[in-house]
Amino acid sequence: MKITVLAGGLSPERDVSLSSGALIAASLIRSGHKVALADVYVGVDIKNGIDALFVSNPPAPYRVSEAEPDLEKIIAENGGRRQLIGPGILELCAAADVVFVAMHGAMGENGQLQATLDNYGIRYTGSGYDGSLLAMDKELTKKLLAAEGVATPPGICGKSREMTAARVLSEVGLPCVVKPCDCGSSVGVSIVHNEGELESALNLAASFGGRVVVEKKICGREFSMGVLDGQTLPAIEIIPKSGFYDYKNKYQGGATEEICPADLTDDEAARMSRAALRVFGILRLRGYARIDFILDSQSGECYCLEANTLPGMTPTSLLPQEAAAVGIGYDELCERIAELALR
Repeated sequence: MKITVLAGGLSPERDVSLSSGALIAASLIRSGHKVALADVYVGVDIKNGIDALFVSNPPAPYRVSEAEPDLEKIIAENGGRRQLIGPGILELCAAADVVFVAMHGAMGENGQLQATLDNYGIRYTGSGYDGSLLAMDKELTKKLLAAEGVATPPGICGKSREMTAARVLSEVGLPCVVKPCDCGSSVGVSIVHNEGELESALNLAASFGGRVVVEKKICGREFSMGVLDGQTLPAIEIIPKSGFYDYKNKYQGGATEEICPADLTDDEAARMSRAALRVFGILRLRGYARIDFILDSQSGECYCLEANTLPGMTPTSLLPQEAAAVGIGYDELCERIAELALR
């Protein structure tokens, strides 16, 4: 097949996406496909023909830095252009048999890209525009899950200017978790233990968007469970060596201990699996996804934190580890995700 892999974009998770995209492209090439890897924001030069962009030579790996990228600098390097889809991208996608979406955050994960590809009749991997929107907007996710009886940490959501420290202390209390409504990779997330930390946490979350989510901090073990083609994968337990599972601990090798399959009782594993499949259905997800959970150390309740419609595919990412635990290697995983899109 001819496969276009879309990565990059104008998102705080840009570097994670470029790392995932390079690995996915190399994997698909090893499986015998012709692959065009493109930065959806930067675009491609198609003056010499589109077919020449589909190659059989794997790209070099891309390393994720410890801090989020400087998006304004990237915009300046591209002539100040703020259009989210660069020149030649839609033509490149239309020329492929399928588009492998290796995006993370913002336009690539909130449904905008998916809706655009739908309008052009282009096949792509992962969830559609509706599921992408519902999962990316943490406020919508929480409301839908709560309405369907899926446990999620209690909290409040609202416009950043309405989310005052006094309101948080009154309605949620401490400790709490403060995060932007529509970012992934723990970008802009803070765990607040005292009043002195609260104001800066709210300001940080607000800097990544107009809406903020504040949740009661659930004390317990953290897990993630992938869903692939209607089946759950083994849960993976996430144990950061310091702090919490933030951007740095997610993407720097050795910063977090990850145990897969996780040490769960049969009952705990079954409850988590049922919850993951329910979340997958409620949010109208498609193909594959990864659902994050906290297992309350006191009550034993399994709380759903969020759903990831485009899980990371970096060397430290969770979904490839979960797939490997049931004998699905990285190349087979990429191949299966691409095949699911063709269905």
